[in-house]
Amino acid sequence: MSVKLFSKALFAKTGTALAGAAMLGLAAAPMAAGAQTVAVPTADNPFGLPEDITLFGKTDPDKRTATAIVNGYVITGTDIDQRVALVVSASEAPIAEDELLRLRVQVLRNLIDETLKIQAAEADDLAVNREEIEETYQQLAAQNFAGDPKKMDTYLESIGSSAASLKRQIEGEVAWENLLRRNVMPRVNVSAEEVNEVLKRMNEARGTDEFRVGEIYLSATTENRAAVLKNAQTIVQQLQQGGSFVAYARQFSEASTQVVGGDLGWVRAGQLPPQLAAAVRVMQPGQLNGPIEIPGGFSIIYLINKRQVLMADPAEALLSLKQISIAFPPGVTQEQAEAKVDEFGQYLRGLRGCADVEAGAARIGADVISNDQIKAAGLPPQLRDVVLQLQIGQATPPFGNIQEGVRVLMLCGRDDPPDAGAPTFAAVQKQIEDERVNKQASACCATCVTTPISNTIERIARSACDIAR
Repeated sequence: MSVKLFSKALFAKTGTALAGAAMLGLAAAPMAAGAQTVAVPTADNPFGLPEDITLFGKTDPDKRTATAIVNGYVITGTDIDQRVALVVSASEAPIAEDELLRLRVQVLRNLIDETLKIQAAEADDLAVNREEIEETYQQLAAQNFAGDPKKMDTYLESIGSSAASLKRQIEGEVAWENLLRRNVMPRVNVSAEEVNEVLKRMNEARGTDEFRVGEIYLSATTENRAAVLKNAQTIVQQLQQGGSFVAYARQFSEASTQVVGGDLGWVRAGQLPPQLAAAVRVMQPGQLNGPIEIPGGFSIIYLINKRQVLMADPAEALLSLKQISIAFPPGVTQEQAEAKVDEFGQYLRGLRGCADVEAGAARIGADVISNDQIKAAGLPPQLRDVVLQLQIGQATPPFGNIQEGVRVLMLCGRDDPPDAGAPTFAAVQKQIEDERVNKQASACCATCVTTPISNTIERIARSACDIAR
């Protein structure tokens, strides 16, 4: 394997913008012209280069130059630009210039990994066929653009990316899955006794909390700990400003869950490292926490949901709700608004149940909207927790403001899902197999550094080093 980079150490040390520009194939901006002193050649400066220089000429933005060459495959600055555009589009907040430089370095690293996976699959006669890539692309279009790939093509071009860039990423992910199926899965064996033991433990743990967690994992050493921590803190800031957790996990996480947006699935606290277990126990769904230092690096975690083992998931309850709201006319004073809110509160306190809502609402000019097919999971997390604590006929506290009006939700019915039974034997067996496949991929990291092995397995190992932990 041959990988040619201008500067390999920049990801760990993001200190100098000029070094980053050199690595990423960026043109340094022309320096201000001024009097140049004539430098005398020395042992440290054999060419006698002056410290103050002026660069002449300008770069051609349409010229595609190699940023990295991986076993003959050229990764260009355009490839990086288009993949960076995918990440930027997923962030609702602007990304600072220094953050963009760091993002470009990480994207380059991802593109190298991606190329290694594709080449390894081809070497094992597991090349991804174009039909499979197109099918996945069509599925993404169906999920996001009403099944119209042309609309997705147009959108990708509008953000500075391309269909080809996204399809290349799809190819890399499918190639890696193919390699795992061929080279790792056959070595994974799960006995019936192991599966039955897991099912037994699940039944014994019935009613205890389990969590669906998203994770972004960044590995760190003693030497680069400070730089990695700073990177993690920057990612957290971007997420807090509206960035997509799934998008950032796919680009930055070094865990094997990178390809699924960092989703660890449903886990109990005891299955997590102690530092992460302590965090999730006090988190509410929708909350972000991190960076949290764990052995080997840092984790950023996002609590997607919470439930109890083998019990019905309250978020799956089907609710019948009435929304009762009042609006304020333009130019209303604070005093007038408070008086109307007081009247609204008196009306709510006088309600004996959902049957009284419409008659009283008309008297005070309130609007009522009914819906008996709302899934609890579809409510905002903070509001969902309040609604799920209500009894039939009770309402939430008023919420809103003068501009949008004030409203409450009244619970008029609730259809809870049946208790979740233990998963099937086959489902537990597959889960154990998946966990072992990930561990096998992670184990490749230890061999790829020190052991000279066949080119194909070396490529798999090197890919595993950067995406499986």
